Amino acid sequence: MSPAAHLLNTPHHDGSSRYVSELHPRLGETVDLLVRVPHAADVGSIHVRTTPDAEPKFTAARIDRSTATDTWWRVPVLIHNPVTNYRFLLQGGPLGYQWLNGTGLHDRDVPDAADFRLTAYDAPPAWSDEAIVYQIFPDRFARSAAADARETPDWAVAVAWDEPVTGRGPLTGRQLYGGDLAGIAEHLDHIADLGVNVVYLTPVFPGRSNHRYDASTFDAVDPVLGGDEALADLVEAIHARGLRILGDFTTNHTGVGHDWFVRAQADPESEERGYYFFDGQEYAAWLGVKSLPKLNYDSEALAHRVFDDPDGVVKKWLAGPNGLDGWRVDVANMTGRHGVQDRNAEIARRMRAAMAQVDPDSLVIGEHCHDFSLDAMGDGWHGVMNYAGFTRPLWTWLRHPGHAPDFLGLPVIVPRLGGRAVMETMREFAAIIPWSTLTHSFNLVGSHDTTRVRSLVGDDAGQVDVAAGLLLTMPGIPMITYGDEIGMLGEFGEDGRRPMPWDAPREAPLWDERIHDVYRGLIAARTESVALRAGGLRWVYADDDVLIYLREHPEQTALVHLARLGHDPIRLPLAALAGIEGGSAAYGSLVRIEGDEVVLAASGPEVGVTTWTSPA
Repeated sequence: MSPAAHLLNTPHHDGSSRYVSELHPRLGETVDLLVRVPHAADVGSIHVRTTPDAEPKFTAARIDRSTATDTWWRVPVLIHNPVTNYRFLLQGGPLGYQWLNGTGLHDRDVPDAADFRLTAYDAPPAWSDEAIVYQIFPDRFARSAAADARETPDWAVAVAWDEPVTGRGPLTGRQLYGGDLAGIAEHLDHIADLGVNVVYLTPVFPGRSNHRYDASTFDAVDPVLGGDEALADLVEAIHARGLRILGDFTTNHTGVGHDWFVRAQADPESEERGYYFFDGQEYAAWLGVKSLPKLNYDSEALAHRVFDDPDGVVKKWLAGPNGLDGWRVDVANMTGRHGVQDRNAEIARRMRAAMAQVDPDSLVIGEHCHDFSLDAMGDGWHGVMNYAGFTRPLWTWLRHPGHAPDFLGLPVIVPRLGGRAVMETMREFAAIIPWSTLTHSFNLVGSHDTTRVRSLVGDDAGQVDVAAGLLLTMPGIPMITYGDEIGMLGEFGEDGRRPMPWDAPREAPLWDERIHDVYRGLIAARTESVALRAGGLRWVYADDDVLIYLREHPEQTALVHLARLGHDPIRLPLAALAGIEGGSAAYGSLVRIEGDEVVLAASGPEVGVTTWTSPA
C-alpha cells in the first residue's frame, strides 16, 4: 500500500481541547481555535468564517507556532449566538482555495451543514465525560430468590431461566423469565469487574409485556421486579460502588393499560382525553401499534404532569439520595411530532430543564436511528443513541459476508463496505452536530433492539474484538448491552434478549471468556487513557480492511489501529507522529519503528492502541 494514501499531510481541526480553548463557552466569551497545517499542505493564509446573526464574517488567523512538520494557526472567535457555526478558508493547495469543515478538506464551495459548531448551552454533567455504559434488560439479566414467591401477571407466561427465547410470535412479549432488580444487585461484582461505570436499565415501570415500554403507570416500579423498594436498594448499591444509573421511559406513548389512557377512553370530557390524539373512539398510536397510544403535547396539562410536577415521572425518580442519575428517552425522535405538530425541540429543552431543577448533574440521552442533526444541537438531549453515525457503519464493515442482519426495519440487506466508506460515513454524521453532542452520545455495536455483535460477525469471533476496539476507542459514550461481553448470540433484537447464563461453563458459545477478557482489557485501556476518553479524532488511514486514527489530547496522544483482516504493512512517516518512539502499548501490540517510518501490520483481526505524551 502506498504511503501516499495516509492523511497525515491534511490540515486538521476538531472540537476537542487540543484545538479549542474552551469546550463550553458562554455567550460573549472569546474562544481561540487552532488549525494544524502540515508543511506539505502548502497553506499561505487561513481565515475562519463564522455566521453571527446569519451573516458571513471572516477573521484572519495568525501563526501560533511551527514544528518540524506542522504550522499551527490560531484565530479568536466571539460566541455571539447560542450556536456558532464556523469553518476555515485556506489559501493554498492546487487551486489556492480550500474549505476545511467537519468532513475534511474541499476545493469547492460546500453547504454549511458540516460546519464545526460551538454551543453556549450548559455543559453535560462532568461524570458523563468518562462514562462507559452497561445496558440491562431487567427480565433477562439475573433472577433473585425472591422472584420465586411473586405471582405471575395475567399477561405473562412464566418460563425457566434456561428455556430458549421465542424471538417472534405471540409469546415474544409474554415470556417472563423473572429477572428482577435484586438479581441485578447480586451481580454488581460482574459489572464492576468489567470496568463500566454506568448502569442503564430498560423500563422498570409495570406494563403488559416483558419489555415494559407499554407502561400502565409511571408512578411505581413493577412489583414483578421487586417494586419501589427494590429500585431504591439497587440505586443505593450502585452509588455505593461509585457507579451511576440511568432509567428509561418513553415520552412518546404509554400502554393502553396506562391509567391515563383508561380514563381518557372512559370519559371523553376528562383531562386525560387531551393527553392523546383521539378522533371519536379512534386514536393515534406509535407506528400504528394500537397497544401504544401516542401522547399529545398540545396538552399543557400533560406536559406539566410529565415534566414539571414534582411527583411526575421525570422529576420523581431523580429526586432524593436514591434517585436515578438521568434518563434515556425511548422514541425521542418521534416525541411531540404528529402531522403538522412539531414540539420535539421544545419537549427536549423542557425535559432537560426539569431534570436540572431536581439534579443539575443528571444526563438525558434521546433514542434516534437516523440523521439527528435537527434534534441534537445541544440545548435539549445531551446526546443521542448514535445508531446512524456509529452502529450502522460499524455493521457495514464487520458483518459477515454471508449474514444479513436485521437493522431496525431497513428493508434491504446492510451492505458490506470497506474502511474508506466507513470512515466517510462516520465523519459525515459526526460533522452535523456539535462536538459536545457527539462526545455525549451513546456509541453502540448493538442493543436490545438489534442483532448481537457475536451473531453479526459470523464464524470469526476475532471480529468481535475489532468491534469492541472501535467502540471503546472512538469519541462518544460507549454503551455495552449485557451479554455482549461474553459473546451472547442473537439474530435480531428479540432473539438477542436472552437470559444471562450465570451457571454456564465459561466457554463458547454460552460464555466466551476470551471475549470477556477483550472487553475488560479495552475498557481498562480507555479508563486509563485521557486521549481515549477526551481526545479529538484525526483520521490517518482507511482502506478496505484497516482503519487508523489518532485521538489527540493536550496531555496524551493515542494511535488506534483496527484490522478486520490481515493486511500488508502500512508505513507512516515517523516525523508526523512526534513522540511515538517513546510510546507504550495501551492495548495489543506496540507499533514498529523502522528508520524514519512507523509500521503497522496485521495477520488477522487485530486491535492495537499505542499511547504517548503529546508534544507541546
